[in-house]
Amino acid sequence: MKLLAVIPARAGSKRVPGKNVRPFHGRPMLGWPVQAALDSNLFHTVMVSTEDEAVARIACAEGAEVPFLRSSATADDRAGLMSVLAEVLETWEARGEAFDAVCCLLATAALATPARLREGLSLYRMGDWDGVYPVLAYPHPIERATRRETDGRTTLIDPVEAETRTQDLEPAWHDAGQFYWLSPEVIRARRSVLTARCATLTLSEMEAQDIDTEDDWRLAEMKFVLMRDRSGSP
Repeated sequence: MKLLAVIPARAGSKRVPGKNVRPFHGRPMLGWPVQAALDSNLFHTVMVSTEDEAVARIACAEGAEVPFLRSSATADDRAGLMSVLAEVLETWEARGEAFDAVCCLLATAALATPARLREGLSLYRMGDWDGVYPVLAYPHPIERATRRETDGRTTLIDPVEAETRTQDLEPAWHDAGQFYWLSPEVIRARRSVLTARCATLTLSEMEAQDIDTEDDWRLAEMKFVLMRDRSGSP
């Protein structure tokens, strides 16, 4: 299989400014998913998708390719992930390059590992899937989710299971926000992974961290150290 890794990395971030290239344990954040992709030895091409020349230079210094920049249509925070990936595929195809599958790694996926990337690909190849991505378990039953009003009044969003013991409620999962193995067809159709025929692999809470706040950043730093200590990696 001819495989493409794409790390989307816009220059802007409103919640954590510059997070895609902000220093994280000795290198720009996006350098870690680039390294995971390279170390997996899976990919014909590992590229960063960005609209920014400075980000492109950093990406190339970290070992990725930036064969072209994004168009203005996919360069703002309103552009969906599938639109970004579809533009990448269309640009490659216009150059005569086709890929059998695409792995999109988020630029803040510093905890992604080559082993998990290989596990995802193995699962993708085992079934008739549009894609494969990792998930995390919700730490508390979603049936106990509450709605809080501005005056402090709190009510259950769904009171049906109010009296059920938490240990008897079905576990629920959410996208870990780390990487997505995807077929070219589902990318061209711009279908969400949440509605496509996707399989998932489960991660522990230590293996992933979404980064939308400074607290999230600090948690990611701590998890990174703990995971490195556990694996024995330098």
